[in-house]
Amino acid sequence: MTARGYPGAMLCPVCDAPETRVIDSRPVEGGRAIRRRRECEACGNRFTSYERLEPRIMVLKRSGVIEPFSSTKLASGISAALADRTMSGSDVEAVVAQVEEAVGALGTAQVTSEEIGKIVLEHLKRLDEVAYLRFASVYQEFRDAADFERAMAELESAE
Repeated sequence: MTARGYPGAMLCPVCDAPETRVIDSRPVEGGRAIRRRRECEACGNRFTSYERLEPRIMVLKRSGVIEPFSSTKLASGISAALADRTMSGSDVEAVVAQVEEAVGALGTAQVTSEEIGKIVLEHLKRLDEVAYLRFASVYQEFRDAADFERAMAELESAE
């Protein structure tokens, strides 16, 4: 099936031709998106496109700005906390999926960034204490060593 004749057709990134066809489709991101391999009928270039649902959860940031929930931003923050740790990219994806599920289970169309941060910290506390402290230092805006000491004391008392 080609995109020809459809308004807003997927254009080839090389030649901008609207005549592209899907040669393969598969679910990705735990079924939350569809990955499509496409081929341009004009130049033969092959490229990948993704089909995703519009975000259904909005995030109220500390600044008062409201923006769509972004699993990409979440993965970036978790990856930064796990830098130089033993967890793999698939481990990060699993944590992101668990956090997304927990956020969705809140049953509201809008959540605060603080609520999301608490959920992430719960998961990181069980997985990696160093990552927990790194994430907490940004999320809770640590100002000095005493803030780190309090967080470490909370970790030790939870054990």
